[in-house]
Amino acid sequence: MFILRGLIYLLALAGIAQCIALEAFQFGTAAEYGESSLVEHLQDLFTFSSALTFMVCAYLSKPLRQACILLGALMFMMFVRESDSLLDAQVFDGAWQLIVGAVIIATVYGLRNQVKDSYDSLKRFSQTSSFGFVVAGLVVVLAFSRMFGRTSFWQSVMGDAYVRTVKNIVEEGTELLGYSIVMIAATELLFFVLAVAKERKHVQASAKASYAKAELAR
Repeated sequence: MFILRGLIYLLALAGIAQCIALEAFQFGTAAEYGESSLVEHLQDLFTFSSALTFMVCAYLSKPLRQACILLGALMFMMFVRESDSLLDAQVFDGAWQLIVGAVIIATVYGLRNQVKDSYDSLKRFSQTSSFGFVVAGLVVVLAFSRMFGRTSFWQSVMGDAYVRTVKNIVEEGTELLGYSIVMIAATELLFFVLAVAKERKHVQASAKASYAKAELAR
């Protein structure tokens, strides 16, 4: 099963790389990789899917509940941030900031009496394999893509031949990679939570069977 999962992730990332190239193949030099591009839509999909998956994990796992709520809220805020242009056009300018602020307030309020539980939950999460993936994905999105996609850097490299589309491809493509890694982390955490729940049910069933046998032996 783990080999199959690894193969699926490999093919998924290869497919994502191909998706990044699709706009260039379709529009050629007219490709802009702007807010309405396939890359941006995939970023929206992955951030929202990650948020939803973390929330499902929060529902299924009591020990990891607070950590998953925090991760789900974070990914939902990133989804809102990635949708800022749509919200500005369809709702009002700065709508994404209001929504993000509301999510922060709701999350802090909901966990206000669970500070110790939240710390313990985050500590437990740090001991899972998903922790490294989440950290790596967030670093790619929040730091690496920003540094690697700096306009000044690409202007220095390309000089008079500077093309903003190239800079956009690098920055948005790297962001998409980071979100993909977080999505993989969320998926792996879901597998872990389901496996723990299955093992717990098996232990409980075995305990009940042993108790029943002991009662019959009396």
